[in-house]
Amino acid sequence: MTEGFLLELKNVKFTYSGKEKRQDFSLTVEYFSPGRCTALMGENGSGKTTLGKLAAGILRPDAGCVLYNGEDIAGWKLGQIGRQAGYLFQEPSRQIFTPNPLEEIAFPLELRGVPKPEAEAKAMELLQQFELENVLENTTYTLSRGEKQRLAIAAAMVVEPRFFVLDEPTTGLDKRRRGILAETLRSLMAKNVSILLISHDKEFVKDLGADTRLMDGGRLIDA
Repeated sequence: MTEGFLLELKNVKFTYSGKEKRQDFSLTVEYFSPGRCTALMGENGSGKTTLGKLAAGILRPDAGCVLYNGEDIAGWKLGQIGRQAGYLFQEPSRQIFTPNPLEEIAFPLELRGVPKPEAEAKAMELLQQFELENVLENTTYTLSRGEKQRLAIAAAMVVEPRFFVLDEPTTGLDKRRRGILAETLRSLMAKNVSILLISHDKEFVKDLGADTRLMDGGRLIDA
């Protein structure tokens, strides 16, 4: 079991193309064993995805700070952040880089020095877990959206991040596979992995027993 992970966004402000999308807000989320999930909900354009990208270090705030276990990540390189935080984009094609499904999952491990046979064995486990072993001979570009979604989740999970942001992870998944994903996320939380879930799927959020925070107009509001 990993140590608990504390994420803090303090008085963060962010601007897109000169038009302010993010007002000042402050967010502190604590995770304790066996782990917790916080769900961000709200209308399209309310700021959920931007907040998730700020939390994962993909975007840097114009003001305020993002802290991992009390440490400001402003000076961190993306590689440092990537060892702590995983991120699932709303559009899975944006984070699939290799033509082979097995290679897509194994590659992040190989970058961290894991021997190729060990990396591929772990990748195969995840392919089976997400019911993707039947597409091993396919190229990633020809997969359906649901298959790409599952592949992207598996590739993000393989490095076992301590903190995970998932942006609409159930899009393209049927009810049974949403159940598989929920079970996987619960197993991560049992290992003290922290999850920030961006979702319109109220049933999925409820199934995970997530703490819910609402966003409106770039601000966090009471649920």
